[in-house]
Amino acid sequence: MRDIRFVVLHAPGPHWNQELPFFEQEGVQEHVAHFRQWLAEGRLALGGPFLDEHAGGMMISTEGLGEAQITAFAQADPAVRSGLLRVAVRPWLVGMKR
Repeated sequence: MRDIRFVVLHAPGPHWNQELPFFEQEGVQEHVAHFRQWLAEGRLALGGPFLDEHAGGMMISTEGLGEAQITAFAQADPAVRSGLLRVAVRPWLVGMKR
């Protein structure tokens, strides 16, 4: 059976302040709290910000979650709704793992 997961990719939205680091952005704590819900429920495998000048970040779901469910959750993120972040959900085939 193939292990297909979904990757939630975040990029700066129209309300992103280029002058501030990730954790100082207005609304980022609500974004983190939103995804911590899924971490606590065992639905999130990995997540975090990119550490380069392009900003944004990504989250990787656990096995067995559907694209529609993940997309709805990602779009309900307060940081996406406020315009701080843009979001895209992409399917990913886990080709290697321990």
